[in-house]
Amino acid sequence: MTHPLASLRKSLACAYSATASETIALGAASLDQRLGGGILRAALHEAYAETAADAPAATGFALALARRAMAGAEKPLLWARQEALTAESGAPYLPGLADIGLDPAAVAFIRVRDAKEALQAGAEAGRCAAVGATLIELFGEARAYDLTASRRLALAAAAAGAPIFIARVAASPAPSAAASRWLVRSAPSRALAANAPGSPAFAIFLLRQRGGAAGQEWHEWRVEWNRDRGAFEDRTFDAPSLSGPVASLPVGGASGEGARQAAKRKYG
Repeated sequence: MTHPLASLRKSLACAYSATASETIALGAASLDQRLGGGILRAALHEAYAETAADAPAATGFALALARRAMAGAEKPLLWARQEALTAESGAPYLPGLADIGLDPAAVAFIRVRDAKEALQAGAEAGRCAAVGATLIELFGEARAYDLTASRRLALAAAAAGAPIFIARVAASPAPSAAASRWLVRSAPSRALAANAPGSPAFAIFLLRQRGGAAGQEWHEWRVEWNRDRGAFEDRTFDAPSLSGPVASLPVGGASGEGARQAAKRKYG
């Protein structure tokens, strides 16, 4: 049986191209202004889920960011996933990518045994200009993802000019070369007509941003993903109109300032 990494190497036509630094706007003016225009394109970014219950939210947030990064580019998304995540949170439903605005046919999905293989696959794909964005999902502390590994990924993203996203589940942040780090939970969304379920919603904490202005870190937003616009919408101050949890799992007991302080104690 051919090893998945061997197949990946054969299928990717790599071309190195350094690009000028630019940002990926999230689509909501209030967020993008706070972020200084958005997140860096040619960089590594981390989305953390505190538990396996939050994994779909963290992965969904990363996929939405990838969708923003790939808008207008006819390039695939490489998605490398550790097998342990299937047992913890279920297998990805690829046709559901259409709800985010991603063409399932444009997603190269690779399932690997452990974090080391996931990082290797992501690094090989990430340094190829033929790839529009790369998503790597890791479960647990994943010791293979250390400062050296993160620097390798950051350099790959910088060389190809395309972002690499790391979705980490049930792990504590450690020093890394990531340009931004987020804590992501599912959140309530606004009901649609006839009380239909609303758009995917997230509670996101910006834990750190490299080069960000003072006061940006530890800000919390409540956002929804608008599939038609392919953009996030800021719903931070719309709490009275929220309908109920849209993600399959709840946000948890803490909210608002309490959630921010709890996250800071754990992730600071």
